[in-house]
Amino acid sequence: MRNCVSMDERLPPGRRRRIEFGRRRVAPRVCIIDSKVHVRTFLADAFEELGFIPDGCANAAQVDAALEDAVPDLTVIVVSGQQASACDVLSTLAAAEFRGRVLLIGSRHAPALPAAQERGNRLGLSMLPALTTPFRTKDLVERLAGLLPTGPRPSLPVDIAEALGNNWLELWYQPKVDPHSLLICGAEALIRLRHPTWGIVPPAYFLPQPGDAYLTALADFVVSTAMAHWSYFSTEHSPIEIAINLPAVVLGDPAFVDRLRARLPDHPAFLRLIVEIEGAELIGDLKRARETARRLRQHNICISIDNIGNELSSLPHLDGFPFVELKVDRSFIGGCAKNRLKRAACGTILDLARRFGVGAVAQGVEAREDFLTVREMGFDLAQGFLFGKPMEARKFARTQLRRGISRVSGG
Repeated sequence: MRNCVSMDERLPPGRRRRIEFGRRRVAPRVCIIDSKVHVRTFLADAFEELGFIPDGCANAAQVDAALEDAVPDLTVIVVSGQQASACDVLSTLAAAEFRGRVLLIGSRHAPALPAAQERGNRLGLSMLPALTTPFRTKDLVERLAGLLPTGPRPSLPVDIAEALGNNWLELWYQPKVDPHSLLICGAEALIRLRHPTWGIVPPAYFLPQPGDAYLTALADFVVSTAMAHWSYFSTEHSPIEIAINLPAVVLGDPAFVDRLRARLPDHPAFLRLIVEIEGAELIGDLKRARETARRLRQHNICISIDNIGNELSSLPHLDGFPFVELKVDRSFIGGCAKNRLKRAACGTILDLARRFGVGAVAQGVEAREDFLTVREMGFDLAQGFLFGKPMEARKFARTQLRRGISRVSGG
């Protein structure tokens, strides 16, 4: 995983490039300098949330190499008790004629922080106001106001074949939480693209259309990566049930299903893999979907119906229900605490889930009052930003699996 390594290092040497924000419409880059890997990782996560592409290095001796492949728009220097270390970095930046911004981060009680700030100003560097710890996201955003990306993201000149060929694709994970115990009971794997000049790209910009020749290749990537992550989670932390998203069409390919079965972990702790299929897509060919679900359940592969909404009217009349889960569309969950119609729709879906003996998941839970409502209604699982945004596998393991969910209180 990342550990503050430049994304350009993932490209072949001939494809690395120097990039400057403002000359091209690209995401801003930040180079984080600190000797502690965990500090660089924490700050990289924070900057990535704001739309930056993070790189990093440990000390002044590594600064020249960090500047060589991709010129950052911002250099962040963590100032500890050793003023000389920060000043060495500042001197190196000045010698390299660095024209980006410089942000110092350190304890408000550390005398080294104002001394380093003064040193940077004397060297002619473009110094932002220093940021003292502990800081809030609001404080960081205020310092970076002139560097944060603005406006809509333009269309990317990248297709799925290019993304697969350059290893730009990743799976990120969002927790699925028991609303009563607040324990993590599973995770949904969501695909992301880490572009070398655009940073993290959401799937709407790169997912292939139905019928695309690379659809199966993408599905193969999702399956193999998710199962590798399951092994990592179970070895380093604890086993967790993973759900992946696949188009229904690939499950109709016997060769793909054989590969899917072969990739399932041969481990006593592995109970099942959940495959989420869009409700609209599944209802479009319900007979085949039911046959596929029955066949896959024999191999510990279970189908979840995702984003249930208007498709609900087609489900109550089924003779037999081989699916294991109903995930309510987020449009019904957001604001359900104050909207009777949304609560009524959720109640209808819950009644259907109980009738068929399957789980019901409230997804898109962002507000505490909505969480309390879905808990009171009796949802089996909840998922949404209130419990955690999607995050790359190691961060998910570090921040979720290691300590669980405990910050949402009942009422």
